[in-house]
Amino acid sequence: MSAVDSSLWVRRFPGPSTSGSPLRLLCLPHAGGSASAFRPWAAAAGPDVEVLALQYPGRQDRYREPPVADLPRLADLALPAVRSTVGDGRYALFGHSMGALLAFELTRRLEREGLPPELLAVSGRRAPSTRRDGEYAHLTDDRALATHLRSLSGTDPRLLADEEALAMILPAVRADLTAVDTYHPGPDATVTTPVLALTGDTDPWVTPTEAAAWQHHTTATFELRIYPGGHFYLDGRQRELLTLLTDRLTPARR
Repeated sequence: MSAVDSSLWVRRFPGPSTSGSPLRLLCLPHAGGSASAFRPWAAAAGPDVEVLALQYPGRQDRYREPPVADLPRLADLALPAVRSTVGDGRYALFGHSMGALLAFELTRRLEREGLPPELLAVSGRRAPSTRRDGEYAHLTDDRALATHLRSLSGTDPRLLADEEALAMILPAVRADLTAVDTYHPGPDATVTTPVLALTGDTDPWVTPTEAAAWQHHTTATFELRIYPGGHFYLDGRQRELLTLLTDRLTPARR
């Protein structure tokens, strides 16, 4: 297999963990989000876990690239870099919101190539088999889209107040939400990887029942964890969530 330069897609951050860590946690951000959302995770990680993050086209240092408005296509494009990053080592995937769906698609592809993750953690996103048709169809103009971002409290309000910054952010957000709205893999789409679903108890975009439906998308073990909070319940919980994830991987390490 030829070597692939993964640096376009995968970001590494300064932190106590190193590339020599026995376990890699590849994190996939939410719609409109960027790899830097997981910089605090890298700072909070212990020496046994290296936290990496996927950088989608159309944001931050990739803002000149057109965003991808199709989830399977985005998974296909990211796959070579992810494959090169994980190699034959131990790793897990953590995806939040749109990132959960993309992590699921990447897991399906990595399993077909004989490189499955040890854990797929899906956060803040209902299972693919649960449908809310046209979930984001009402976000047709910039004003509605900016209001939506403010309501989620996941974007720096200083960026949302800056017209220039907002103009750079919104195309990627719109493409991401289109990708989510048009993603219909079918109820029979499954992985053989253990799945851990996480959600906030007041998240307007995911009910506990919708999060629990992820159990139908794995033939391995499934666990659901519900936390106090909304769509970004995970903010400020980096250490707690990292401990949870590494604990779930401890049996494999033994």
